[in-house]
Amino acid sequence: MTSPSPDYYAVLQIPHGASQQEIARAYRALMRRHHPDVASGEAVPAELQLVMQAFATLRDPKRRAAYDHELLAATAGEHQPASKPQNIPVHVVRHREPPLRVTPVRWESGPWT
Repeated sequence: MTSPSPDYYAVLQIPHGASQQEIARAYRALMRRHHPDVASGEAVPAELQLVMQAFATLRDPKRRAAYDHELLAATAGEHQPASKPQNIPVHVVRHREPPLRVTPVRWESGPWT
């Protein structure tokens, strides 16, 4: 089994046991630092996409648990000899995640207005 690429915890620069609040705080800090509207277009869109994917995965408890399980399995697989491939039933269909939709942020609306 190959390790999930990239490590979303490293992307957000947080420890693996980070709380939901720490995840959100790290995401907001990275977006403030690298967003093209703020950073004068210095950020690479692919890096921002990666930050958004990491946040989308780690903020949802179910997706985070699945991702952590995949990380654990990949780490355990690195220390064991290669096993023979498993047969996957034909009726098992793996769905790809839909692409993230990026929309403008409307700072003028919210509880502070």
